[in-house]
Amino acid sequence: MRPDPLVTVKWLAEHLNAPDIRILDATWFLPGDPRDALALFNERRIPGALFFDIEEISDKETSLPHMLPSAEKFAARMRRMGVGDGLRIVLYDGHGVFSAPRVWWSFRAMGHEDVVVLDGGFPAWERAGLAVESGPPTPRAERHFTAQVRHDLVRTLADVRRAVTDKNAAILDARPAARFSGEAPEPRPGLRGGHMPGALNIPANALLNADGMFKSIEELRPMFSHVMNERRIICTCGSGITAAIVALALARLGRWDAPIYDGSWAEWGARDDTPIEETPS
Repeated sequence: MRPDPLVTVKWLAEHLNAPDIRILDATWFLPGDPRDALALFNERRIPGALFFDIEEISDKETSLPHMLPSAEKFAARMRRMGVGDGLRIVLYDGHGVFSAPRVWWSFRAMGHEDVVVLDGGFPAWERAGLAVESGPPTPRAERHFTAQVRHDLVRTLADVRRAVTDKNAAILDARPAARFSGEAPEPRPGLRGGHMPGALNIPANALLNADGMFKSIEELRPMFSHVMNERRIICTCGSGITAAIVALALARLGRWDAPIYDGSWAEWGARDDTPIEETPS
């Protein structure tokens, strides 16, 4: 069995200066949140960290938010940052665990498997009383990054249409329950409410403790017992961010094969030709 894709602040503190480690701040905020992730990074961050801009390192040829970029663009951005082959990537965010798993999935979708998420993120680092730094980060020397898209970890609109029609996959929706049921509005305007027919709701925040730390494997196991033996699993959410928290939880339980529907509800809910259920499933 593979090692846990989460690491602790204790582990990171012990490996902070290891030459084969790159630490990336993957903080991202929902639409309408006035906070500036890059500005916060420059104010306070884990020493040696670089900033991974989820919005900039994305496909700019689509109107959908932060879609996975081409392998060429991803490799070019990583090379410029000094993130390359042979390195272990450690990801964190300023929430606890929120947007860092999206970048964990992005690296894996680009063929880089040596990537982990810091449990509890920057809040856990600060609670531990560990050192922080500020100001512009020290540039790293460019480093070659080999990127090759793993299509088995990515699902498209057409893929999910087939899964809904054929009922041949467990579709796990990470949005809050009220958005899943259609009772609460989506944060993005113009989207219908509800969920894909047959989808199951596993809210991402239910996988975390109040302090932003991931629940233990023992606590997660019964939450996924009804889908672990499914041949196919698809993770989805509002725009492909919190779906990765579900995918990370599945990986912790041994299911490393769960793909993410990249367009998620930002795509499905914006169309008038996709079926929707508006009652809890």
